[in-house]
Amino acid sequence: MYDITIQPKNSKAKPASGLNGAKTNIYLKGGLSRTEMASALGNETTIYNSKVGNAVILKEYSGQKLMITLDKDNWAERNKKFDGINFENTPETKVIENYNCKKAIAKLSDGSNLTVYYTPDLVLLNKDFNRAFKNLPGFPVEYEYETDKMIFKYTLSQIDFNPVAAAKFDFPKSGYRVMTYNENKEAKKED
Repeated sequence: MYDITIQPKNSKAKPASGLNGAKTNIYLKGGLSRTEMASALGNETTIYNSKVGNAVILKEYSGQKLMITLDKDNWAERNKKFDGINFENTPETKVIENYNCKKAIAKLSDGSNLTVYYTPDLVLLNKDFNRAFKNLPGFPVEYEYETDKMIFKYTLSQIDFNPVAAAKFDFPKSGYRVMTYNENKEAKKED
């Protein structure tokens, strides 16, 4: 589980108070991943099958439930800013949640930076759970990235090594309004 804090990049930007204090849980099993973010605004879950390459994004905000379906090409498009990502280690280290961590920085294709403290003591078999960390030589314990106006910081608060039930990675069959990734992109353009 990661705790999320959000800060404006400058004093003129408005704080994102609805997302501050959010929590993200990541579940992994083989080539399957499930990332859940819960905030005061609502919940968002991404379920990804790296073997097949398909995914769903489940959004639950203000009583509305939306499922966005992604195929392999959609997933690649959604994560293209991480293509070719390479981390440069710095000499800085620190201990986070009892893990000895190294600091590394990557420059993304959109010009933003991704700063991460990672532990080489934990190495995941499923590196596709987050394309940002595919080339990272360890597990991200703390990381932050910037948008135009905000800095998002994720800090590990708990790891559970117990097995995860396969049903956790099933795509819902009902209860959601369904849109494709491309339909959702078009709807966002119209807003």
